[in-house]
Amino acid sequence: MSDATTTDLYEVTMALSYLREGMTGPATFSLFVRDLPAERGFLVAAGLESALDHLSGLQVGPEDVDAFAAALHRPPRDLEPLLGLRFTGRVRAVPEGRVVLAGEPLLEVTAPLPQAQLVETYVLNQLSHQTTIASKAARCVLAASGHPVVDFSLRRTHGPQAGFQAARLGAMTGFAGTSNVAAATAVDVPAVGTMAHSFVEAFPTEEEAFRAFARAHPGPVTFLVDTYDTEAGVRVAARVLRDLDLGPGCAVRLDSGDLEDLAVRARAVLDGAGLRDVRITVSGGLDEYAVDDLVRSGAPIDVYAVGTRVGVSADAPYLDSAYKMVEYDGRPVMKLSSAKVTAPGQKQVFRRPGCADVIGLADEPPPPEGTPLLETVMRDGRRTGERSTLGECRERFAADLAALPPAARRIRAPVAPRATPSERLSTLTDHVRRRLAERTAAPAARHGVSEPSPSGSHRSVPS
Repeated sequence: MSDATTTDLYEVTMALSYLREGMTGPATFSLFVRDLPAERGFLVAAGLESALDHLSGLQVGPEDVDAFAAALHRPPRDLEPLLGLRFTGRVRAVPEGRVVLAGEPLLEVTAPLPQAQLVETYVLNQLSHQTTIASKAARCVLAASGHPVVDFSLRRTHGPQAGFQAARLGAMTGFAGTSNVAAATAVDVPAVGTMAHSFVEAFPTEEEAFRAFARAHPGPVTFLVDTYDTEAGVRVAARVLRDLDLGPGCAVRLDSGDLEDLAVRARAVLDGAGLRDVRITVSGGLDEYAVDDLVRSGAPIDVYAVGTRVGVSADAPYLDSAYKMVEYDGRPVMKLSSAKVTAPGQKQVFRRPGCADVIGLADEPPPPEGTPLLETVMRDGRRTGERSTLGECRERFAADLAALPPAARRIRAPVAPRATPSERLSTLTDHVRRRLAERTAAPAARHGVSEPSPSGSHRSVPS
């Protein structure tokens, strides 16, 4: 089987139905986040490269058809219309690393309807997860206020692929390194790490453990000092570091307890030993909130290692994301379900100073000082250019982060900018809404049924 089967069953049943009905006209689906999670003033677009890899390699083969048939308890011949299906469409998207807001399309897919439908689940999965993690990582960088942040999340992420993505997205948003060796090698960022408490426990004393570690690793080392008594551990580490004269770049790591108080005491011990260049690294359940508190306290901490809570975005582990049809065969469509109304038509997002963004139609000119965010990244099922480098993603992120209003960058109680619709988009939305209301009212009137409320009705399109 191929990745074509990494999809929800209803994508298969709908795509098959479309093929049998001859509904293969071009459809545009828009992927967006309805509302930002609590305590988020912005999102960072991510996951596009993974989605494009999937789309460019998509082709339904015989084994995939067999898998679909088995899932539906039907003979394979019933699913043969799907055989050979591949993605031949166009993708317009916000490049990775850019800041985005609620309601703004991160990506729009235009392809024959069965293709555009079948890819929904995979594309949503990649953009939703990676945008979630990138946004969490970005807040850690903000909270650290210039101090290095490193990724320790692999052991607690939801699978190795998620761990790899967390390391890459941390690097994209400004992390200084990762403990994930595979990710560090693949994306060319520093691999970082220290030792576990078990290493210290394996030796009769802390000093023997530290000296053995230094013998195996003659370069800069970081000693974990809180296995027993933290302040005593710092004193032992200071003695070993001074005796061995390992040079700049060495550190001690605090992994538990009152990190603010322990960092102050550790700094005093190190400075008293003449080791002012030995850094203090802290870890242990940190996220942007804890980092923000420590930075504001003035604690003498040099490096923040974040893991579990960032790798799974513990306080906001998902996005209210959607992939909705906005046009079929040249006809704008929309959904009118209560609290889930969508806007019709292919769109563009125009970034203006201060993130005073305007969401307009794809073919309308930009407003004053507005620059378009969505770019054509795939045409006829093929990428239009080379994949973005990590450096390019970092540059986009840094520029957009600097341009955000200060209130949106706050760690606690941020105020997110809100994009506004253009006049042309508002006009089209009103027109399509009236057309749908008239269409639903006519059958009801013929059968003597009271007209349903437009806010409670919806067009019969895939949800």
